[in-house]
Amino acid sequence: MIFGRFASIFKVHHYFFVPPTSMHNPGVSSTIKTFMKHESAGGILLIIAALLAMFCANSFLSEYYELLLSTPVEFRVGALEIAKPLLLWINDGLMAIFFFLVGLELKRELVEGELADKRNIILPGIGAVGGMAVPALVYLYFNHGSSAADGWAIPAATDIAFALGVLSLLGSRVPVAIKIFLTSLAIFDDVGAIIIIAIFYTAKISPTALIIVACCIPVLAIMNRRNITANSPYILIGLIMWVATLKSGVHATLSGVIMAMFIPMRSKKDPSFSPLRTLENDLHAVVAFLVLPVFAFANAGINFTGVGVDQLFHSVSIGIALGLFVGKQVGIFGFCWLVVKLKLVRLPNDMNWGSLYGTAALCGIGFTMSLFIGSLAFEGNGQSMLFDERLGIVIGSLVSGIFGYLILFKALPKARK
Repeated sequence: MIFGRFASIFKVHHYFFVPPTSMHNPGVSSTIKTFMKHESAGGILLIIAALLAMFCANSFLSEYYELLLSTPVEFRVGALEIAKPLLLWINDGLMAIFFFLVGLELKRELVEGELADKRNIILPGIGAVGGMAVPALVYLYFNHGSSAADGWAIPAATDIAFALGVLSLLGSRVPVAIKIFLTSLAIFDDVGAIIIIAIFYTAKISPTALIIVACCIPVLAIMNRRNITANSPYILIGLIMWVATLKSGVHATLSGVIMAMFIPMRSKKDPSFSPLRTLENDLHAVVAFLVLPVFAFANAGINFTGVGVDQLFHSVSIGIALGLFVGKQVGIFGFCWLVVKLKLVRLPNDMNWGSLYGTAALCGIGFTMSLFIGSLAFEGNGQSMLFDERLGIVIGSLVSGIFGYLILFKALPKARK
């Protein structure tokens, strides 16, 4: 659910609807070069954090690992109380920063980047629809008519951070067009996941908290209209909105995306200064090297002790694993192939059918977002299916990552020496 975070690599020209031309841009800014370093290093660090979590959960450290994540953390001001285990502070708090960065990058691209041309979002948008619908149908095929059908949205999610981490292993062989497509698709995928969570997996809604959120939005709009460029007023209103969103029953990370939409793109006093770009650049390293690795470490620790045939071939595990591995490929590649063959859009420059198929396979890495949706689907209804859900997510994500990497390794041009 959530979003493609790497929109700052979107500096290319003539994306979908223009005649084929070279996408090579010799004038790439030092900011983008620095970000690309963050992306590669951050992606590898993310994978290391996940592996470390797996080790902790399946070794003599398992007790301490669970103890750490279940540590109660409380914040109280008068009658206002936020009491959650450390795991939920990470998922609801740190990840709000991640989605704030996503929102900044999305706004920049919508205002000044390639996504300002609405035609450029059609192909990844269509791919995202297929990438959510087909996996959900695959899951329901194995679980329709049972209470486990509540988990239909689990394989619909894509973990963009892990997908880009795998993509970064291919280094300079990956053309910018593939990263554009993957991040654009992930934006739609994450928006869809947020909508699904808000509609289908929200247990109790607090009208009072939602009213507070609604009141924060016009305040942000007024600050934006008056072109207030200082960060502190936005941070103050953003914190109030985050707490209210958290209490409302809607996932708190949505507040980060909303707040980002009101950060000024340009200063009226100095048009060369961009408050949004400055904030975006400042957050890149924080998100790549702190927020996402911590999130991966906190969520990837799955204990495999006692795994048997029953768990492996449970309808939930099979539905999720095949939904991620088969459903994502069929949905994304199939829908994109159809609209290209109907000549509604063109494939991006520097992208062919092989690289599109490999990218679609990488989107089968559901992992953290699938785990989150799975907890919403099964934890509160008395079913003991959480482990089955995790097993299916791990298998589907792992196979998708390996398969997608191999396809791209074969389809992409060799690196220049």
